[in-house]
Amino acid sequence: MMDRRQFTTGVAGAMTAALLTGCQSNAESRAGPRASSQAKRFQPQHHAGFEAWVEGAFARARAKGISSRTLARARPTIGFLPEVVEIDRNQTEFTRSFEDYMAIATSENRVSTGRAKLREHAGLLGRIERQYGVEKEVVVAVWGLESRYGTRKGDVPTLSALGTLAFDGRRGRLFERQFQAALRILDNGDIAPAQMMGSWAGAMGHTQFMPTSYLSFAVDFDGDGQRDIWGADPTDALASAAAYLSRNGWRKGARWGQESADGAVVPGGANGPRFDKGPNYRVLGSYNNAQKYIIGVGVLSDLLAGRPGLRHQFGPDIHGMRLKDRIALQKGLARAGFDVGEPDGVIGPKTLAAIRGFEQAQGLPVTGQPSLALLARM
Repeated sequence: MMDRRQFTTGVAGAMTAALLTGCQSNAESRAGPRASSQAKRFQPQHHAGFEAWVEGAFARARAKGISSRTLARARPTIGFLPEVVEIDRNQTEFTRSFEDYMAIATSENRVSTGRAKLREHAGLLGRIERQYGVEKEVVVAVWGLESRYGTRKGDVPTLSALGTLAFDGRRGRLFERQFQAALRILDNGDIAPAQMMGSWAGAMGHTQFMPTSYLSFAVDFDGDGQRDIWGADPTDALASAAAYLSRNGWRKGARWGQESADGAVVPGGANGPRFDKGPNYRVLGSYNNAQKYIIGVGVLSDLLAGRPGLRHQFGPDIHGMRLKDRIALQKGLARAGFDVGEPDGVIGPKTLAAIRGFEQAQGLPVTGQPSLALLARM
């Protein structure tokens, strides 16, 4: 079966971009302003070639049975997004270390929020688990990594993003298939064109489904006649994620994997932790086949279920600081009034700016670099 996210890159792609780029650890607790600024950033521009491509794509859609009414409603929402092309062409493999990735994926805030969501949606998650046989902690872990529990669903118009990527041609056939699937979703009446939003790569909703996966796996769990993965109510999205995993072979009670001294999976290099694959490792890989993602969901789900997290102790970084030191530094900077976002131990632009501000305020040489000496001043 095609990977749900093969159209994107990184861990993997749009999810990784949301989770790891721009020092997500220093911004993710402020999802609203970022989402709003992203919406302002991705503004359509006139492009004659793109307009001609849309007309051709609409003709192909009509031939596949998409109604003229749906196409007429969708057309005003579709425009060429040059920034999507820029992002797609300039992608490189994300270079976050496995330690940093896991620090973000299993941060204190992400775990505590996940536990709160388990309590808030206990009845719903119990029904989903009984129907699909996927543990509630796994469903919530997927939700947490895909959209930070619905706070980062994406504000890029999906049809514009997919159309732009299809027109650009680098993976045109793949993205036109997604574009046509998105039109089918509209034709089915699950959402209005203007409300179909997602990532720059076309992943949508709480659990970041591509349109073809939506058509195959999304469910109307609340029985209102629509498979709504976009709205504030996560019911359909969470059930859809469980349905996806179930239909890809999830075995309730089996492990995704586990940390092991002689495991064959070594995502962090020879000096990092090692993992054995469990029966459900492959199933998580069908959702997103990046090693870091699979392990991130697995470990987060373990933590949400009250099991231990990683046992491996990572060594000090180039500044001589361990994860606990970096978290303590960020918390100290926050107490001093500097914005570091969520203190998760991942040093990014916000933390570096906070360090410079602290050093300047204290009359210290402005290095903008973390250090144990700076931590001692907190």
